[in-house]
Amino acid sequence: MKSCFFVGHREASEEIYPSLYAAVEQHILEYGVTEFIVGYYGGFDRLAASAVKEAKRFYPEVKLTLLLPYHPEERPIPTPDGFDSTFYPPGMESVPRKVAIVRANRYVVDHVDYLISYAWHPASNARELVEYAKRREKKGSLFITLIMSAD
Repeated sequence: MKSCFFVGHREASEEIYPSLYAAVEQHILEYGVTEFIVGYYGGFDRLAASAVKEAKRFYPEVKLTLLLPYHPEERPIPTPDGFDSTFYPPGMESVPRKVAIVRANRYVVDHVDYLISYAWHPASNARELVEYAKRREKKGSLFITLIMSAD
């Protein structure tokens, strides 16, 4: 099963939605992705989840997984509407809360086949994660699609 993760800024305009949906559909049709993993903490994550939920209407084999950076017992989050499951990365129990999101994101980047990114702001965790992911891409173990701003 091929998987894809989303990384982007909290501040993401609805204007990128058409490009985001097109990228999701491309990943399903051209790359054979059947699992999409998305976080829960910002505008880009909401847009990415919406794009996958929309695609699931046409491609029922597609699954949408919510990444949980905090232990589910500590901060319970029921599986939201439109999601198929939640995922809490192994070994995260001892990670300090202030770096939990960064560490969870990095874990997923290390384990997926594809990354769809909207990270343009230079001083951000999203941008740092994309730079980290580019090292995997150079080794041929990850393929990154960049979503550009609509402006």
